[in-house]
Amino acid sequence: MRLEGRRVVLGVTGSIAAYKACDVLRGLQKEGAQVRVVMTAAAQELVRPTVFRSLSGSPVLTGMFDDPQGEDIKHIALTEWAELILVAPATANLIGKVASGIADDLLSTVISAAGCPTLFAPGMNFRMWENPVVQGNVRKLKGLGYRFCGPVEGRLASGAVGVGRMADADEIVRAAVQALTGDDEGKGLRVLITAGPTREFIDPVRFISNPSSGRMGYAMAEAAAKTGAEVCLVSGPTELTPPAGVEMVRVCTAEEMRAAVTERVPQADVFVGVAAVADFAPAETAGAKIARADGDLTLALRPTADIIAEVGRAKGDRIVVGFAAEAGEGVERARRKLEAKSLDLVVLNDVTEPGSGFEVETNRVTLIRRDGSAEPLPLMLKTDLARHIWQEVLKLVGVTRSGGVA
Repeated sequence: MRLEGRRVVLGVTGSIAAYKACDVLRGLQKEGAQVRVVMTAAAQELVRPTVFRSLSGSPVLTGMFDDPQGEDIKHIALTEWAELILVAPATANLIGKVASGIADDLLSTVISAAGCPTLFAPGMNFRMWENPVVQGNVRKLKGLGYRFCGPVEGRLASGAVGVGRMADADEIVRAAVQALTGDDEGKGLRVLITAGPTREFIDPVRFISNPSSGRMGYAMAEAAAKTGAEVCLVSGPTELTPPAGVEMVRVCTAEEMRAAVTERVPQADVFVGVAAVADFAPAETAGAKIARADGDLTLALRPTADIIAEVGRAKGDRIVVGFAAEAGEGVERARRKLEAKSLDLVVLNDVTEPGSGFEVETNRVTLIRRDGSAEPLPLMLKTDLARHIWQEVLKLVGVTRSGGVA
């Protein structure tokens, strides 16, 4: 148990996701943590304090002047006891109060007086999360050293789908473990990742592209960053929220992505090419919109640069990982790609498989390694898959640094 004897204050606020805090509490206990629960008034309208008292085996604190069963736990004593304050779910209201230095209830006062790390797991409507004031508060708190886990994209209580859903309990517990133990496996690694599609313009308003949403690349960047790696994400056009703690470089065309990678890859220890870079671009781009009245249009195409092959040719000690989107069985093609481009690992996915490929939250892949082995993985969320792949990358880094053969 990674948190044996460690002390966590679990703050629960008035998000509809408050009931999920029960799973977070259980997860912390399974890791060996001692947990005390603080609930806001709004949270008590959604889940009764008796639920958390039964699960935690300790009194639940709900107000500044509580005196639970004669136990001397005022806000100062509680902050001296805690080694981590975890707020799950964290509402926009609570985040805003902490960012503004407001301490008008027990939870906000505990956070303000704490000398230990604070980890927020936001859960709210996607429009609220996207609100520039909320985003400004989040940036301010991150700049002050507060940690965040999520939110993630998913179906919300309103029925809408967007970024705002509280992260899964196991992900939050994992973040708590990292905050308490300093379990930063990727610390010291400089990682360069590409994501999303590129757009190759026919004229100023028309372009060639593909359906890549960028989710897999963004998930890889987030997985690496959460292990302490220094991550730069070069992204084609997407509508995704950048992962926390990741340097973002936005590009549009294949040539722009190539230039961004070429500039940054010499400093990288790991390169992960997830982007669905267009293989072809118009040989010429018209300076003005081509009129339909001009009749039939014949379009000449030229191949774009193979970014990952260029990185592979100059890899040195760098770990280079490629993604291969195929339609149908492609294991042998992926193996040839691995050899031809000097890759250390190829992640193969069949975009024709149900629930796999473009514009979905799940993926099913096969890992192709340098030793020739092919490991098919089951269908899973791209966020979970990214963590699995990143652990595979860390193994490769360990082999390389120990002087073995990756």
